[in-house]
Amino acid sequence: MAALELYYDFSSTNAYFAAFLAPELCRRLEVKLLWRPYHLGHAFRQRNHSVLRDHSPEKLQYLWLDHQRWSKRTGLAFKRPSRFPIKTSTALRASLVARALGREQDYVQATMRAYWVDDRDIARPEVVAEVATELGLDGAALVARAEADDTRAELVRLTDEGIARGVFGAPMFFVGEAMFWGKDRLDFAEEALRDAKAAELC
Repeated sequence: MAALELYYDFSSTNAYFAAFLAPELCRRLEVKLLWRPYHLGHAFRQRNHSVLRDHSPEKLQYLWLDHQRWSKRTGLAFKRPSRFPIKTSTALRASLVARALGREQDYVQATMRAYWVDDRDIARPEVVAEVATELGLDGAALVARAEADDTRAELVRLTDEGIARGVFGAPMFFVGEAMFWGKDRLDFAEEALRDAKAAELC
């Protein structure tokens, strides 16, 4: 069955937009969206990459301006956070717990808003717990489960699996084995999804 896989990290501005645009696309095409947490910090350490070191101040300034344009185009609120980059390992692990509770998309979108709209420090476990509690979940229990060894290992496994597939940033989309990087490539992903759905009817 045709599906869209979305590799995301809460530290990616582009993944923030994708976290809302991709579900709408999947709803419209009636295909499944598969959320794939991907720890950019883990991936970047493997190739000695640093956002602040490897991007010029001019490029970063332009990117913030571009995000404002995307905010205007999509109607999605956006605020440049006071902390950037930010550690997201706890928040990403918590998304795996939310998945087990059947609230993955709600949690991912709420956490994205917490950071990219409300400027909350999602690196702090207590803030992650607050976001979950606001969704009606047991925030303290969710964070405790997120800190468990098996949950930690699962996030590493999923990130390494993404690296093995060629994922180098977020958001990254897959339709089958076709890979698309960036929120502005969702139109290509849509074409691939339409082709996949058509092939299922043959």
